[in-house]
Amino acid sequence: MKPRHKRIALIIGGLAILGLVATLVLNAFQSNLVFFFSPTQVAAGEAPRGKSFRIGGMVKEGSLQRESDGVTMRFVVTDTDKDMMVAYKGILPDLFREGKGVVAQGKLGDDGVFAASEVLAKHDENYMPPEAAKAVGDAHERAAANKAAAEATARTIKQ
Repeated sequence: MKPRHKRIALIIGGLAILGLVATLVLNAFQSNLVFFFSPTQVAAGEAPRGKSFRIGGMVKEGSLQRESDGVTMRFVVTDTDKDMMVAYKGILPDLFREGKGVVAQGKLGDDGVFAASEVLAKHDENYMPPEAAKAVGDAHERAAANKAAAEATARTIKQ
């Protein structure tokens, strides 16, 4: 084999190995990628079915229920626009409270209940996860816009 052919074979082999490594790294990255969705986005069908994602918002007051098995907890996460029932089997974080911010990671079941594998609670009295704060803020903006539109329609009807 000529030196030129050896060099070409080494370059092709190096590129093949580099391509294989890049494929493996991107595949590992894709399988560990977890997106955040608000309850409104989940209700609109934007969340993936059968894949893990995060949902966040506020724990709705009076929604925390303990199942008969003693370890499964159910609660409602809300962004003040839409609500999402969450089921979590395990011990909730010490800082978990109704009316406070929460982010849960898991999968959406066929029954519409979010089966959480991990629950993250706020870590001080003023903290809310940035994604959850944005989701709640967006919901408040939509509610205010809907209220303004309804008032404008009512004024138009009166005239």
